[in-house]
Amino acid sequence: MNQLRQLGRGLSATLALCLVVTLMSGCESKVTPKMQADMVFYNGNVYTVDQQTPTAQAVAIRDGKIIAVGSDADVLDVASERTQRIDLQGKMLLPAFGDAHVHPVYGGLAYARCAMHDATSVEEYIEIARQCVAETESDRWVYGVGWMPGLFPPDGVPRKELLDEVSQDRPIVFRSTGGHSLWVNSKALELAGITKDTPDPYNGRIDRDPQTGELLGGLQESAKDLVNKYLSPPTGDDLAHAIEYSLAHFNALGITNILDAGVEVNSDGISPTIEAYRSLEEANKLHTNVEVAVKWDSNAGLDQVPQLMAAADSVKGPHIASHTLKIWIDGVIAQGTAAMLVPYIDTPSIRGEPTMSEARLDKVVATFDKAGYQVMIHAIGDRAIRMSLDAFAYAREQNGETGNLHQITHAEFITPPDIKRFAKLGVVANFQPLWSTMDPYMQLTAKRVGPERMQSVYPANSLLNAGGEMVYGSDWSVASANPLWGIEVALTRRDLGKPEAEPLLPHEGVTLAQAIYAYTLKVAEINQNANRTGSITVGKDADLVVLDQDLFTVSKYDIAKTKVLLTLFRGQAVHGSVKTL
Repeated sequence: MNQLRQLGRGLSATLALCLVVTLMSGCESKVTPKMQADMVFYNGNVYTVDQQTPTAQAVAIRDGKIIAVGSDADVLDVASERTQRIDLQGKMLLPAFGDAHVHPVYGGLAYARCAMHDATSVEEYIEIARQCVAETESDRWVYGVGWMPGLFPPDGVPRKELLDEVSQDRPIVFRSTGGHSLWVNSKALELAGITKDTPDPYNGRIDRDPQTGELLGGLQESAKDLVNKYLSPPTGDDLAHAIEYSLAHFNALGITNILDAGVEVNSDGISPTIEAYRSLEEANKLHTNVEVAVKWDSNAGLDQVPQLMAAADSVKGPHIASHTLKIWIDGVIAQGTAAMLVPYIDTPSIRGEPTMSEARLDKVVATFDKAGYQVMIHAIGDRAIRMSLDAFAYAREQNGETGNLHQITHAEFITPPDIKRFAKLGVVANFQPLWSTMDPYMQLTAKRVGPERMQSVYPANSLLNAGGEMVYGSDWSVASANPLWGIEVALTRRDLGKPEAEPLLPHEGVTLAQAIYAYTLKVAEINQNANRTGSITVGKDADLVVLDQDLFTVSKYDIAKTKVLLTLFRGQAVHGSVKTL
């Protein structure tokens, strides 16, 4: 079948169609009514992300599959009287986007609850907190998500006194947009039993005044658990509704293929999130392909391996699968928890500690690699990235080349010697392109690590030139999931729509073709569904997106202004309508 498809790409759309369906329907050398299209898009600028036929004018769909790609004349030849014909009038048609790093449950719950994501100042945060206190039942803790550490210089740690002004009687807890920190008021600290004498938990930090030891109001990494246990857990319905919200949001952005980057599994091998996904699948409410990454618990040992594998193996369905283990090996730069090779320049006493030893990481990676799983490691600091590469090298020594597409996600600070190792080991860099600007967070990062290490921030172009591969993910809801925003920043390395803005290592910008590939076919490869999505190829699912302008003809500083007019998932509209094109 694959050989027939390859041959068919060089022929007319009609003959290609005939070749593809020969084995399925006994096709002869002409089009029969059974092969005629349900829908044809024509008169468009089609970018296929298929090297054999990179551009086209038209695409035909039948039963949710792409059956023809080519010129208007060729593709319209498979239309009949019953075929719906959509004149694109020059609009751009692409394969639907993917996102290789999202958190649908966390994001959905964050936006459904008290959300700070859209605020741009501390003053706005305080007003949101006041509103949340007023709207939250008096017997519950006030909880919200979405503050940015960059708005709290010089160390990214907010103070409890700001929330104390909102309420001294109600416990208030706000989680940072990256999820690595909590900002709490004095009442929350009191009810959680946290005092200046409470020791820091393993792989966590209670922020204190360096002179007096008094509590500041910030809890980092595992120290969050000192408060999290007092918060009401979401119900199964809460989880399902959060996922539904998130997937609808992704569809509106042209996304139909995602990797959920970290689903928790309990000691019995049960994951409420997986159960929520399963319920949505059974109700035919998953309008997106979902790859689920089960999450390694850094506070537990190797005895969790069977439960994690069993949970992953239980994820099976037409829209959902799980081939991935997610590991957090370090934290973030702002709070000094990202593991660096040398100390932070502004705090020489720390360099960030990994969540596990090198030996443990090697063992975990090799174990899952041998069993056929892909491993996705959160690594931001250069030390964490080197540890991760060392673990993948160890796995290859132990198991040989398994073909698993392992990833390092974020990969913020890659030293020049380690850039070459990505290609050598076949490890994919999972970048978040929207992060590669000189925004307030990156300005705080620069103060923490110094100018020398800032020359190694998100070296996308250098990695590609060294033969490495990259895939794009947003880490939503930490950042916007809009692929068009990500594509613009991937090219410009500047704030959206601002040619005059200070760039972040502009020589590390990539080409438009490279960025689109990283948001489409590469996501499909990572998710192990490239045989049916990720490119506009005869025989694949009709997962498509229509844009209001051609990305290849507009200024790169206008890419983010592009609108998604229509998103199709397996030939069905999940955002927009063909009637409004």
